[in-house]
Amino acid sequence: MTAVQQIEADLTVPTPALIEDIARLDGDIIVLGVGGKVGPSVAIMARRAIVEAGVDKRVYGVARFSDPAARSSLESWGVDVVPADLTDDLELDGLPEARNVIFMAGNKFGTTGNEHHTWMMNSYLPGRVAQRFRDSRIVAFSTLVTYPLADVSTGGSRESDASGPIGEYAMSCLGRERIFEHFSLKNGTPLLIFRLGYSIETRYGVLQEIAQAVHDGTPIPLAMGHASVIWQRDVAEYAIRSLHLAATPPRRLNITGPEIVSIRWLAERFGERFGVRPVFDGVETGTAYVMDGSALQTEYGFPSTTLAQMIERVGDWVASAGPTIGKPTKFQQRDGEF
Repeated sequence: MTAVQQIEADLTVPTPALIEDIARLDGDIIVLGVGGKVGPSVAIMARRAIVEAGVDKRVYGVARFSDPAARSSLESWGVDVVPADLTDDLELDGLPEARNVIFMAGNKFGTTGNEHHTWMMNSYLPGRVAQRFRDSRIVAFSTLVTYPLADVSTGGSRESDASGPIGEYAMSCLGRERIFEHFSLKNGTPLLIFRLGYSIETRYGVLQEIAQAVHDGTPIPLAMGHASVIWQRDVAEYAIRSLHLAATPPRRLNITGPEIVSIRWLAERFGERFGVRPVFDGVETGTAYVMDGSALQTEYGFPSTTLAQMIERVGDWVASAGPTIGKPTKFQQRDGEF
């Protein structure tokens, strides 16, 4: 395997707990919007868990597949690839039936100046999907920015906290949640709203961006002085296992690690690894997009990948000039513009 292939394989290793959950899950799985950063890990991990469990299920991965390599990788692991445009009603209606739906489609970057498209993808499309798969159970990916900026001293936003989206992207994501919630209640569709913040691995994410800035001597803004992070392998596992938590009325679940991580502290740890002094810009404001992950930990325990392991892996990758995915998170944005 190449280094990148090894990373992707490591991100999809199923745990014994996941294999057990897959074995008792009825029906096939369809991942809508499989072509993003996290989608391939979800689909491949589900397929690997099915093989390990020795059960007869299929995993469908749906996307436009503008990148042939992404399609080839999924197929090599046994995922049934379904090229389709989810915004086309005929293509949506023609998708395979599946008892279990993981919805990952959406739009974030490029929202400013193209707000109508973001609302269509994030709020209108979920309604079409909810109607199409009304007889399935659904895990719908969402985001921590449906919450307002939180006081980091209070431990981060909790599932019971009021929403407070800032900007069109965040508002459209809250719209996605509300639309799915409406059809869950109307049709009795079991639903789990999967509020994620922030998924990372060696090639992208908050830690990679901070590590690269430290390595290159680029000033690091501190106004968004804290972040919530979780390793992508753990995200993929929780997405699949959360199918068992889908219910109506629907449940919301914060998907993040146990720590609220200081950006300054992270930069200093990477500085120690690289033998350089980080350069900072500004000071912490005391508020940030951070979440409390205790409900997740009650369900599944702590994530398998610790913050120390994340720092080590990302630091080694940046030090070796490993390739990146090239999709910045823009986690520093406080005005909601993406």
